[in-house]
Amino acid sequence: MVDAIVSVVLQQLISVAVEETKGGVRLVTGVGTEVKRLQDNLEAIQAVLVDAERRQLEELPVRLWLEKLKEASYDMEDMLDEWNTARLKLQIEGVDDENCSLVPQKKVCNSFFPAVSCFGFRHIFLRRDIAIKMKAINREVDDIVKQKDLFNFNFNRHTDKLEKIQSTALIDLSEVRGRVEEKNALKSKLLCKSSEQTNAVQIISLVGMGGIGKTTLAQFAYNDEDVISNFEKRMWNCESIIEALEGFAPNLGELNSLLLRIDAFIARKKFLLILDDVWTDDYSKWEPFRRCLINGHRESRILVTTRKETVARMMESTDVIFIKELSEQECWALFKRFACFGRSLSECEQLEEIGKKIVGKCKGLPLAAKTIGSLLRFKRTREEWQSILDSEIWQLEEFEKGLLAPLLLSYNDLPTIIKQCFLYCAVFPKDCFLERDELIKLWMAQGYIVQKGNKEMEMEMIGEGYFDYLATRSFFQEFEKDEAGIVRRCKMHDIVHDFAQFLTKKEYAAVEIDGDEEPLSLINTSQEKLRHLMLVLGYKNSFPVSIFYARKLRSLMLSYNTLNQKASAQVLQGLFDQLTGLRVLRIEGMKSLIGSGTNEIPKGIKKLRHLRYLKLYLVEKLPETCCELLNLQTLNMCGSPGLKRLPQGIGKLINLRHLMFEVDYLEYMPKGIERLTSLRTLSEFVVVNGSGKYGSKACNLEGLRYLNHLRGSLKIRGLGNVTDIDEAKSAHLDKKKNLVVLILRFNKEAPVGMKDENEANHEAVCEALQPPPNLESLQITGFKGRTLMLSWIVSLNKLKKLRLLFCDKCEVMPALGILPSLEVLKIRFMKSVKRVGNEFLGTEISDHIHIQDGSMSSSSSSSANIAFPKLKELKFFCLDEWEEWDFGKEDITIMPQLSSMKISYCSKLNSLPDQLLQSTTLEELEIIRCPILEERFKKDTGEDWSKITHIPKIKIHGEYVQGSPPLLKSINSSFN
Repeated sequence: MVDAIVSVVLQQLISVAVEETKGGVRLVTGVGTEVKRLQDNLEAIQAVLVDAERRQLEELPVRLWLEKLKEASYDMEDMLDEWNTARLKLQIEGVDDENCSLVPQKKVCNSFFPAVSCFGFRHIFLRRDIAIKMKAINREVDDIVKQKDLFNFNFNRHTDKLEKIQSTALIDLSEVRGRVEEKNALKSKLLCKSSEQTNAVQIISLVGMGGIGKTTLAQFAYNDEDVISNFEKRMWNCESIIEALEGFAPNLGELNSLLLRIDAFIARKKFLLILDDVWTDDYSKWEPFRRCLINGHRESRILVTTRKETVARMMESTDVIFIKELSEQECWALFKRFACFGRSLSECEQLEEIGKKIVGKCKGLPLAAKTIGSLLRFKRTREEWQSILDSEIWQLEEFEKGLLAPLLLSYNDLPTIIKQCFLYCAVFPKDCFLERDELIKLWMAQGYIVQKGNKEMEMEMIGEGYFDYLATRSFFQEFEKDEAGIVRRCKMHDIVHDFAQFLTKKEYAAVEIDGDEEPLSLINTSQEKLRHLMLVLGYKNSFPVSIFYARKLRSLMLSYNTLNQKASAQVLQGLFDQLTGLRVLRIEGMKSLIGSGTNEIPKGIKKLRHLRYLKLYLVEKLPETCCELLNLQTLNMCGSPGLKRLPQGIGKLINLRHLMFEVDYLEYMPKGIERLTSLRTLSEFVVVNGSGKYGSKACNLEGLRYLNHLRGSLKIRGLGNVTDIDEAKSAHLDKKKNLVVLILRFNKEAPVGMKDENEANHEAVCEALQPPPNLESLQITGFKGRTLMLSWIVSLNKLKKLRLLFCDKCEVMPALGILPSLEVLKIRFMKSVKRVGNEFLGTEISDHIHIQDGSMSSSSSSSANIAFPKLKELKFFCLDEWEEWDFGKEDITIMPQLSSMKISYCSKLNSLPDQLLQSTTLEELEIIRCPILEERFKKDTGEDWSKITHIPKIKIHGEYVQGSPPLLKSINSSFN
């Protein structure tokens, strides 16, 4: 861990020194010797840290030496950060607060020292302060280097070479099998009928070491229609249980009210409740919750998983199933699944003998087998496997019955900086989901992600590589993916989480408070050592001011699970005054609750000069002083619909990479937003009428011109306010090559004075907004033109999803059939279209454009044309005037992959094309509130019913007339 911190400091030291010698803006002169001395000392220390960290578990003096080095490293990092921030402030000192444009700074001279400005005095003292700190730190590091020589450390620099990781390399744990005996026993207990004499709800407990898993066993329980709640969250989180039962969380403040609500809902009903990984054996906390459950039907079951038999006994379990170690054969099969992934059969056979010896050291523990298997998956030679077998770490027996050894072996094999990324996960509570993108932003805020070599490599992409590196080595599990198969969030196994906290000891803490306890009294650490804290406050808890004494905090994540509490301005001001070293500040309430959160942020937030990550909830106004947080990388105001305006000076935040807020609420974008050229994320860009009340303060559409690093998605709102077409052209959307999702929203009503020109203006603006070439999803809303025949549509070779909404004056369907990658098309409220024909297929265009292998080339032949070659899902909604849908051309293949077609609220539509109805790929047809179609396709009696009988699922007017609805709940998980 210390190695990672020293590595970060060295990197920052080199960076600051390089910037200082470039000239231009120099803050501290004459410290070159001090910098060189510090760098030499740190490199000498770093050369022995691998051996030092290996020996610290057994040698107390080494451990104390490392603690001293760690504290000095943190101080160095803070000093270098202050140095870098001060220089950055000098660079932008000439920025005018009103409009963020560069202007000469007016100097107000002190009457006693006319030659020196007040500006100069401030920076003279700052220079002196940094120089003094540099010398003091150097003296301290000199002493640490001298002490180093007393330990006779081995020189063994850690290599930080990362193998390239593909996200597809993650192993699907649902393919792992085993535990047949336990599964059968559990199934028997869950499904057995209760005797007539038994009225109580049955409680079944699974007790054992790692590898029990929560979602694990519900698949063996009841049929879906019998399961009221497959609840998988924390045990006494009553708000979440009610949300699982009723679909929403009520605004109830008292625990008793919540329990009564649960009691009333489940009375005499049959349910399955899963309480995963229960730790507390305090009966006083369990007993009131138990009372509200006993009125359920006697066939109901509560399934508990725990590592402590005392918990099972305390909960008065009717059955206790002990999870034993895996058999040697099962353990080897699990290990082999990971260790031999991607190897040839001959390679596996050559490594089998030594592999089984390593499995013998796993002692039948699934997590140990999985962890070591994941490590050896990246060790290619027999010698590397032998070194793992011969490691002295296997002799450690002090932690979780031998699980420490395999985890420590895998941890030690990590590159230095990724170790720090892993350890940071210890700040999150057990069993909580880790959001991948947020985790990466938090790593960035702590300086764990550094660009080396290839400067074009985005820090966020480097972070994604770090995440995948940890995932493929089984430090993460329970992955949830998006539609594209990209991991969005995951969890850590409880024992892996324990291991991370074991290594971080006094520096990281995740604490839940529900009662009268002071949180720091529950943290097994001293306030001086605490660096990262997540604190979850219960219903009766206000903000604990004792946190202010933990002045070395670098991360504070505060969550209110309360209905009435707010983080008051007074509390926040105290936080800003005392915790000035914060790099991460996250204050959240429960999103379903009204009244929790923070409404007003004090001006004193400017004191958090180290801050990189700021996330606040239910904020209505940000002070202008926020714009003095020059290091800020992430500003997240999502969950703050009351926030109507951004600070006018936001253009000063030149390091800002992610600016997130609730869309559709901001009134305008302030001038200066165009200076944020480091932005990767921008939730929305709002265009207002230049002659309106915000005209003098607002940035126009041209402000997007220099924001070419934007990634992911972008929404542009208010395009109907654009009067100068050159503004749209100057936005240069086509240069934002990392955008994959684009939403273009016009006004539903024309701006004042533009009603006669509205249609032509919308068409011209839309034509001028040339989208980026890598776009995968496009939405156009509120377009008032009569036609959407756009010249750039043929360039969207990668477009997969297209939505056209409220284009109610558009009379002709655009030529969309030429889009080679389009999979989903949804058209809503296009109320002026009366007929859809060959123009929709783009046949006139396709006579001149031949689409081949994802590229476009000229062709005089149309014989190979396919309209909508990859379209799978097609939806039309509320096309009021649509009467006819017919394709006259028979020499074109139309929608050969279509699987789902839904037509709703198209009251005049009289038929559907035979080319589509005859498709053998169509699996689902839905017709809602289309009276003519409903009559024609009426089951058995409709004149066109015979044309659709081959379709597996048919839904007419809200009812399935063929096929059946999907199960309401699908339980598919692993027993790992």
